[in-house]
Amino acid sequence: MTPDQVRAFCLGFNDATEEFPFGPEASVFKVAGKMFALSALDAEPLRINLKCEPEEAVRLREEHPAVAPGYHMNKRHWNTVTVGGLPDRMVRELIEDSYDLVVAGLPKAVRLRLDRP
Repeated sequence: MTPDQVRAFCLGFNDATEEFPFGPEASVFKVAGKMFALSALDAEPLRINLKCEPEEAVRLREEHPAVAPGYHMNKRHWNTVTVGGLPDRMVRELIEDSYDLVVAGLPKAVRLRLDRP
């Protein structure tokens, strides 16, 4: 995936926004004000921090050299994924899983608002 494809995919989710709280080089993708992805989209290699269930995070790290504990994140809940080291489909699935995990942790009223078109 290219940086533009990563950005477009992240922004394709309901209520997803891109913000730059850590400076112009770090894109933070949020849903309802909560981060689900973080990436320096201009970096080489392209990496993205994604939220993950703790057990799944460990499994992914063991099975894929392109998945590491989250850089500057809570390593129990976040992975850093080297985008070019995994098939695009898997990267998209990991981004979607991160988004879904964050949405699941939102208050019910916010989740219901996100489900509306």
